[in-house]
Amino acid sequence: MQKVIVLGGGMVGSAMGADLCNEYEVTIADNNAARLKHLKSLFNIKTFVFDLNTGNLAELISQFDLVIEAVPGHMGFETLKKIISAGKDVVDISFFNEDPFELEKLASSKNVTAIVDCGVAPGLCNIILGYHNKRMKIESYECFVGGLPFKRTPPYEYKAFFSPVDVIQEYVRPARMIEDKKLIVKPALSEPEIIKVEEVGELEAFNTDGLRSLLKTMKIPNMIEKTIRYPGHIRLMKVFRETGLFSEDEIEIDGHFVRPLDLTTKLLFPFWKPEENEDEFTFLKVKIKGEEKGVRKEYIYEVFDRYDYKTNTSSMARTTGYTCTSVARLVLQGKLKSKGICPPEYIGAIPGYYDKIINMLKQKNINIKLTENFI
Repeated sequence: MQKVIVLGGGMVGSAMGADLCNEYEVTIADNNAARLKHLKSLFNIKTFVFDLNTGNLAELISQFDLVIEAVPGHMGFETLKKIISAGKDVVDISFFNEDPFELEKLASSKNVTAIVDCGVAPGLCNIILGYHNKRMKIESYECFVGGLPFKRTPPYEYKAFFSPVDVIQEYVRPARMIEDKKLIVKPALSEPEIIKVEEVGELEAFNTDGLRSLLKTMKIPNMIEKTIRYPGHIRLMKVFRETGLFSEDEIEIDGHFVRPLDLTTKLLFPFWKPEENEDEFTFLKVKIKGEEKGVRKEYIYEVFDRYDYKTNTSSMARTTGYTCTSVARLVLQGKLKSKGICPPEYIGAIPGYYDKIINMLKQKNINIKLTENFI
């Protein structure tokens, strides 16, 4: 039986381990012993208490056929570099700030398949775009995505269903987009717009830096990604940001030096922690316009997924984690042999692979609504 190790036993990492453990020998490594003990009591997995900051990662992963990286973004790039240096194939969902293609030469020299940004967005949306980019001349690509609780609790009306530290990055990291073939950079939280979602009503979308690898791999004249929240959340996060509460620069208070971000996260995250088995949803909408076989067409993909009470799995863990595990299965089956850094749009472009991944998600009751329009 092939062996898989998941680095990170959080909400998404544990869901991926649970999904794979009936087909593969799965180990989850995390620095939280209590969390691992709980996971081991629930699933047919092995666990290993491990600190990425001090432990020997190359030794840890040496006996595994595939590594799945599910660590917070600020640790992602260096962890990925260590995995590749150890010569191990990897599927990554850490969504780090750095450019993964900086590791292209290393990954190629180590004969490693390193699939990055393999979640829901980026991830699933990239697979969809890669598929259509092979079949049509695309004029524009738009992606709207977000995960929210059904229960709207003031003042934030939000819960973090993945790493809260990475959520804050969406509010501070400048958003890169393509307009008329030019790279444009705009502030995060900018250009809010109202979108209507049938199941929940009006939501508010704002610019975020979610295009990532697409900025290099796609030659599309117009591309943008926006994150969604309940109306009013943007205004509140702007107040936090402009006040400096998200700043990583130390300030002095009575002779003590602190980062405002550290204080903010300490105070804020308890409000953002989901309740046990809290009902929530993930919404994804992808719009692709262009010309296909001489006809102008528009494709609209929509995913509305909610908490799964049968498995006690959040929708964010489902949509992010199961996209990752679907791709992981292809790697383990020997069907993905591309070496080097491989963003998900490369996978969507391979004949038949889009269908394989969409079908695997459908088996997990992640339903993708597709609308085709002539324009």
